[in-house]
Amino acid sequence: MLERKIEAELARWKARPDKMCLLLGGARQVGKTYSVRRFGRENYDNVIELNFEKNPAYRQAFEGSLEVDDILARISLVYPGARFEPGKTLLFLDEVQSCPGARTALKFLTEDGRFDVVATGSLLGIRYKEESSLPVGYVDHLEMHSLDFEEYLWARGYSREAVNMLASYVDQDGPVPDAVHESMMGMLREHIVVGGMPKAVQTFVDTHNFAEVLRVQRGILEDYRGDIAKYAEGSEKAKARACFDSIPRQLARDYKKFSYAVVQPKSGARKYGGSLQWLYDAGIVNFCHNLETIALPLEGNAVDDNFKVYLRDTGLLVAMLEDGSQADIFNGNLGIYKGAVHENIVGDIFAKQGRPLYFYGEGAHFEIDFVIRQGGEAVPVEVKSAANRKAKSMKSVLDRGLASRGMKLSAGNRGSSGRVDTYPLYLAPFIRPDSGF
Repeated sequence: MLERKIEAELARWKARPDKMCLLLGGARQVGKTYSVRRFGRENYDNVIELNFEKNPAYRQAFEGSLEVDDILARISLVYPGARFEPGKTLLFLDEVQSCPGARTALKFLTEDGRFDVVATGSLLGIRYKEESSLPVGYVDHLEMHSLDFEEYLWARGYSREAVNMLASYVDQDGPVPDAVHESMMGMLREHIVVGGMPKAVQTFVDTHNFAEVLRVQRGILEDYRGDIAKYAEGSEKAKARACFDSIPRQLARDYKKFSYAVVQPKSGARKYGGSLQWLYDAGIVNFCHNLETIALPLEGNAVDDNFKVYLRDTGLLVAMLEDGSQADIFNGNLGIYKGAVHENIVGDIFAKQGRPLYFYGEGAHFEIDFVIRQGGEAVPVEVKSAANRKAKSMKSVLDRGLASRGMKLSAGNRGSSGRVDTYPLYLAPFIRPDSGF
C-alpha cells in the first residue's frame, strides 16, 4: 500500500466550502485511480465509480439532457445499486477524457453541489483540444505525478519522521552524518533505477528484483508507445514516436539542448515541433528552457525555441537504455550518461515541486544545468554525478557577476565554498520552492 501526497491534497479539496468538481490529471499509470478509490473509501458512505474506458456503456449516462437529475437517473440504469446521498456520496468519473459528455457535465454538477465529484484522466491536454467541452471556471485542478523521492522512501519503510529529519540538513552548515549520507545516496541510486511509477515501485518492494522492475518499466514504455499510436493523429504518430525514442540520444550529447537533427538529419521544429509538444501534453516529458540571462522573472527571460527535454520518470529513462544499465548506475560506469541520468532526476525533482525548468547556456562548452528561484533570487544550479567534479561554468557565472550565489548538487556531502552551497543529490527534494505571499 503506497502512501501518496495527493491524498492530503484531496482531503484539503474536500474540506473547502467553495469547492467545485475536481479534475485530477497526470500521465498514465501514475496512480490516480488507486488514490481516488482509497480517498473515497475513507471519506464517503457511497462511492460511484464510472470508468469510461473499461466500461464504455457508462458513457450513455451523459448522453442527452445534462440536467443533474437526468444524469443520476441514467447512472442508476447502468450502475445497479447506486446510492446518491447529498454530502455523503463521491461520484468518481475515471478516464474522463473518453467521455466528452461527462466533461461538459462537470459544470452542471458543480452548480448543483449536492455531491462531491472527482474526474481523473490521462492525455487530457491532448483530448481537450478535440472538444470544446472543458467547463472553464467550474473545475478545480490537481496534477499527479509518479512517486517522488520522499514517497519512495515511505514505500521503502522509512517513517515520515525520519524523512522529515532529512530536511533539517538543508539549513545546517555542517555535513550530514556519514552513515546517513551513505544510506541516502544508496536510496537515491535505487530510486533512479526503480523510478516512481507505482507498479514498478510496488514490484521492487515486494520482490527486491531489479529484473522484474525492468520488465514492468518496459511494459509501461510500450503502453506509452501504444498511446502514441492510438491518439496521435496521422503523420504525428511516427514523428511523436521518433521524438520519444530519441530522448536517450539527446541526453547522451555533451550539449543537451534538444536537437531535431538527432531525430532525423536536417529536420527542424517545423516538422517535429508539434510531435514534441504532443509528448509534453501527454505528461511524458518535461521541457527545460534556456534563459537569455540569469535574472528574475525567469519566465520573462526564457527562450522558446532553445530547450532540453527530460523524461518525467527517471526509472523509465534508465529502462530505455540497453540491458546492464541498471548495474552501471550503481557502479558508476555510465560515462557521460551518468551525468545525464543525474540531470534527469534533478529535473524530475524540481518539476514535481511545481518549479518550471530553466537552464543557462552559452554554447556547447558552457552550461548551467538549472536556474531556480530561491530566496527571492535567480540561483544557478550545477548537477555533478561525482563528489569531486568541479563546476567550471558556475565559477564563470559568479566571477562575471551574473549571479550572487550558486548551488551545487552532487554525490558529495553538505558544505559551502565561497558563494556556492553544496548539497547531496538526495537533499534536492527538501530545497523547497519560495512560498510567495
